[in-house]
Amino acid sequence: MLTISQLAGYAGVTVRAVRHYHATGLLPEPERDRSGYRRYGPHAVVELIRIRTLSEAGVPLSRVRELLAADPEQFAAAVGEIDRRLRTEISELRRHRKRIARLAAGESLALPPEVIDYLDRMRGFGFDERFLEIERDSWILIAAQLPDRVGLYMAIKRAQVEHEGIRRLYLDLAELADCTPDDPRLPALADRTVAFLEAAAAQAQGADAEPVGDDLARLLDGTFVETFAWAPRLLELLEERGWTGWTNIRRTPPTGAGRRHGALAAAR
Repeated sequence: MLTISQLAGYAGVTVRAVRHYHATGLLPEPERDRSGYRRYGPHAVVELIRIRTLSEAGVPLSRVRELLAADPEQFAAAVGEIDRRLRTEISELRRHRKRIARLAAGESLALPPEVIDYLDRMRGFGFDERFLEIERDSWILIAAQLPDRVGLYMAIKRAQVEHEGIRRLYLDLAELADCTPDDPRLPALADRTVAFLEAAAAQAQGADAEPVGDDLARLLDGTFVETFAWAPRLLELLEERGWTGWTNIRRTPPTGAGRRHGALAAAR
């Protein structure tokens, strides 16, 4: 006959666990012997191992009680159900691991490969990480809402960043990251932006690129405005020069009848 500590050792549990199983009624508590000790036989060891195994498999203690009282056929059916549930949980954990791996991969999270290549190209041209972070977040939003258009928009962006004049304009925008709305460079930058827009409109660049929806455009513009303190002032300067918006930048009526132009779509 075994003491409670010996029983716990044979079953691979703690004495505290044995007492808990006694308190919940899962394991019958034997009477004390003349010396005041409880003694356990082999059956108690087997029962305790069964309880421990079911508990470690995630079976609630209330269900463990049912299984211990079940006949062999019912027990086998219940164990089969538990096994199926565990297989499902394992599959879900594997999916979680893949998501974690994607998170560890940084920019590859929710971004198509062509966007990642584009961001790497921008790094190669010297864009700082703060500017790239806004660009990345904007493309995450676009890829989530308009996955079928990413390739078209990206072709336009790649052509722009490879164009030396346009790239210089983008780099100058990036260099203004920490400037204030009264920075004296902003009017000249607005003039250069308008010159680019006018040239692009004259050549009908971006005409085949359908603009993003108004709701998404407002969200992207909001990201731009919230990130850079000078952004609202630049938008004011552009409007003074006949252009409004940013993601879906367009001429202000009546000039051009409000035609949208996608040349700066997703340029952050």
